[in-house]
Amino acid sequence: MHGMHRMLEDFKEVKNKVCVVIPTLNEERNIGGTIDEFRQEGFEKIFVIDGGSTDRTVEIARSKGARVEIQTGKGKGQAVAEAFEIVDDDIVILVDGDGTYSAKDAVKLLEPIAKGIADHVVGNRFSGYEKGAFTKLNLLGNKLLNFVFRVTYGVELYDILSGYRALTKDLYKGVDLRKKGFEVETELTVETIAKGFRIMEVPVSYRKRGGVTKLSPIRDGVRIASTIYNLLARYSPGRYLYFFGAFLILLGFFTGVYTVYEWFKHITHQLLAILTALLIITGMQIIIFGVISDFVFRGNSEIRRELIALRSEIRKIGELKLGEIREEGKEK
Repeated sequence: MHGMHRMLEDFKEVKNKVCVVIPTLNEERNIGGTIDEFRQEGFEKIFVIDGGSTDRTVEIARSKGARVEIQTGKGKGQAVAEAFEIVDDDIVILVDGDGTYSAKDAVKLLEPIAKGIADHVVGNRFSGYEKGAFTKLNLLGNKLLNFVFRVTYGVELYDILSGYRALTKDLYKGVDLRKKGFEVETELTVETIAKGFRIMEVPVSYRKRGGVTKLSPIRDGVRIASTIYNLLARYSPGRYLYFFGAFLILLGFFTGVYTVYEWFKHITHQLLAILTALLIITGMQIIIFGVISDFVFRGNSEIRRELIALRSEIRKIGELKLGEIREEGKEK
């Protein structure tokens, strides 16, 4: 623990460039403590984006010295998108206002960015969560959705639904967030990898929530699962088409088996046979289009990654040159 505080002190200059963004909705029980924790860890810029709380959330946040804005729409996703438009700091830490995350873990999120090895760092809750922090249904749902994500995207991430993240300015200003609800974490993750930014996970602690959760395990779980597939078109159009094409071929296979089985019984299904052929041919064509799309998309992704790296190098060179000019001015 002492080593962690030492590391935070070493990051004093980095922390001055950080804005802690907290989306809230009726969090009067936890928002004060959350802000106090980040203040104690040396974070001065705290931005609360409130979704129209009917309790004392806004009043408490302002009394703690946080900047507070009321979002124009509804939903966590819309709040995050609006906050990203307003803030203009080099790094943003995104954290829930329900007291489940520890400000002491912020250094873990910042370290990879400070070292220049990541643009987006996600806090993995499963490495050390408090008893009662997850219900059995929530834990099962989280594990299942993360597994589906890894299989679908081929990216080794284990907590894509975490609400504790650090993002660079280039990233949070460049993402296109369209989801209005709790799917925003999934969308942030997909946007990061789709646009060629570097993402990684670090272990964080996760505490039992104070108050009633706003997340509906079944309804929001279905929405997130749907989002994982729908966003695949942004990350890899080829994979998106592969799944759809494979589904049509599989459907054609079953109708074909049925048609052949009935034919052996001297029952002819001419229309079903035509449908079978159409399903299989269409499925194969979609997969071919997917292969072509994948080649084009991968080429564009490589170009994006190179442009991001080039922009970073140009910025570093500019900062060095500016430093040299200032030094020459002092000498004169």
